[in-house]
Amino acid sequence: MNSAAPACHVVSDVMTHTAVAIGRDASYKEIVALMDEWKVSALPVLEGEGRVVGVVSEADLLAKEAFGGTDPGPAADEDAAKAVAVRAGDLMSSPAVTVHAGATLAEAARIMARRKVKRLPVVNEIGMLEGVVSRSDLLKVFLREDGEIAAEIRRSVLGGAGLSELDVTVAEGVATLRGALTDRSLVPLLASAARAVEGVVDVRMELGAHGGAS
Repeated sequence: MNSAAPACHVVSDVMTHTAVAIGRDASYKEIVALMDEWKVSALPVLEGEGRVVGVVSEADLLAKEAFGGTDPGPAADEDAAKAVAVRAGDLMSSPAVTVHAGATLAEAARIMARRKVKRLPVVNEIGMLEGVVSRSDLLKVFLREDGEIAAEIRRSVLGGAGLSELDVTVAEGVATLRGALTDRSLVPLLASAARAVEGVVDVRMELGAHGGAS
């Protein structure tokens, strides 16, 4: 099977290019106010000409509420320190979890899932801030029109494999491939390739050897 790889969107396609950020000296109240104004859950912390050195998230700020006025105990040293911190440099999580603009959306999603964060600063090769990508940004590919998704499957999956005689329909992001396919070994390969097309929610195969459902 020599199907062409589906075109993949990268982080720069969906990220917010104008990102609000703060310096190390930003105060606790300033940070809360900015998060409320911009409706974000985390802010990159910059130094110099824009190098990302950390991130202050809602979780970092909540330490003050969780431990304020109480003894957090020896097992909570980091959170205890944040509970009494008043500046971004002391509140932030560092080093920052970041992503490059050229990373695929799948790579960015894996970083978010693995590190349990909702937003990632997007940086260049030397760590300078270029934007921010959020979970909601990564989900934008699922807003693609069904017709657009079907056209890409026809072109990059079926056309690339020399199987343009097969039919594909897409409804609510669910792609269905239909037709006669003598070589049954291609079924899982086609399913995998179709599933890799951005915006596809699920794939159903109705590929009988003589035109029946598989």
